[in-house]
Amino acid sequence: MPVSLIVLAAGLGTRMNSDLPKVLHHVAAAPLLHHAMTAGRALDPARVVVVAGHEAEAVTRSAQAFDESVQVVVQEPQLGTAHAVTTAAPLLAGAAGDAIVLYGDTPFIRPETLQAMLEARAQHAVVILGFQARDAGRYGRLIVNGDRLEKIVEYKDATDSERAVTLCNSGVVCADAKTLFDLVAQVGNDNAAGEYYLTDIVQIARAAGLSAGVVICDESETLGVNTREQLAQAEAAFQTRARAEAMENGVTLTAPETVFFGLDTYVGRDTTIAPNVFFGAGVTVESGAEIKSFCHLEGCHISRGAVVGPFARLRPGAELAEDVHVGNFVEIKNAILDEGVKVGHLTYLGDAHVGEFTNIGAGTITCNYDGVMKHRTTIGKRAFIGSDTMLVAPVKVGDGALTASGSVITQDVPPEALAISRAAQQNKAGLATKLFDRLKAIKAAKSKDK
Repeated sequence: MPVSLIVLAAGLGTRMNSDLPKVLHHVAAAPLLHHAMTAGRALDPARVVVVAGHEAEAVTRSAQAFDESVQVVVQEPQLGTAHAVTTAAPLLAGAAGDAIVLYGDTPFIRPETLQAMLEARAQHAVVILGFQARDAGRYGRLIVNGDRLEKIVEYKDATDSERAVTLCNSGVVCADAKTLFDLVAQVGNDNAAGEYYLTDIVQIARAAGLSAGVVICDESETLGVNTREQLAQAEAAFQTRARAEAMENGVTLTAPETVFFGLDTYVGRDTTIAPNVFFGAGVTVESGAEIKSFCHLEGCHISRGAVVGPFARLRPGAELAEDVHVGNFVEIKNAILDEGVKVGHLTYLGDAHVGEFTNIGAGTITCNYDGVMKHRTTIGKRAFIGSDTMLVAPVKVGDGALTASGSVITQDVPPEALAISRAAQQNKAGLATKLFDRLKAIKAAKSKDK
């Protein structure tokens, strides 16, 4: 049966003390919203609706950057979670199968947990995700009778005996889509906050003779982010899990606590990652690569046997083929390096294609930007780019060609040619001594004046 997702992302998040919507704050180099959508994506949903509110345009851009097929509806005014689900109803009119309600500020719900909720729907019309809380605090309580969920009580409305219950509500709901919208349409706002609570659908369902049940997950999955402190806690929780998974999958982390992964980072087995490495969004590292210390990687692909770093930066569009070596203080952006290319140190390659087994000398720069447009540099196979070469794009260097150190290359270099572009050297006999004597005299004169 098809599944629809409703992701609630309308909140201002006043406790974050930020102009940025809460769901757009980052954990693991990705917005919180993307974490929630990633969990739902594993179910291969037929439709996804994000309910936005505060800074709706920014939330829309983020949601559709993750998945361009996502539909976004704006909840205005924001009158509670049931009201938020109601605003999604027109976009899911006639949707077959189940609907799951997720939250854009709750990043760690596992796909396996959502699958368990779908399976529990065979016994219950409505399924709620709950957890046993170490400190129940102000969470809503799940009141059960055997395997049946009787009701959900918000802390503000709970009795003392109900507050003693430790089975708490995560807010995640699964129900047949039509049933869900029928139930939320009946929710009222007769409560301490005057809001329309999604949790009220349990009692409404029970009153209509429908069964409600609970799937219990680990409390760590339900971590919500409402403050900067909780954002830091979420980052720490993600990194702890990601590091453990990487090592379980055959990746060597020599100092795990210093490596930071992105939400979508993929690292193949038998790769070694040294201390103090940061992975931004969109990084793939194939098996058997080596990432040395103090590297910053984002939007790049690193192939088998490649060595990167230390102190290297790979920016979006960097593609490293097998056995490429990128050394210290090298920056690669929107460039393809074919098999066996060596870029040892102190180099910038942007908007370029470097052919296989070419060597790039220290201090090489592709001058790719003219102040208005970007231009491309193409370097052929088995070429040798001498140290301190400036390649003024657009320019091509042919297979087997060589550029002399200190050259500024403004024209194409034919295959197997030597390109030299620098002023002729002149040696002035004795001039160095005369110049130093003059400079020392000037310095001495200035010292006397002080």
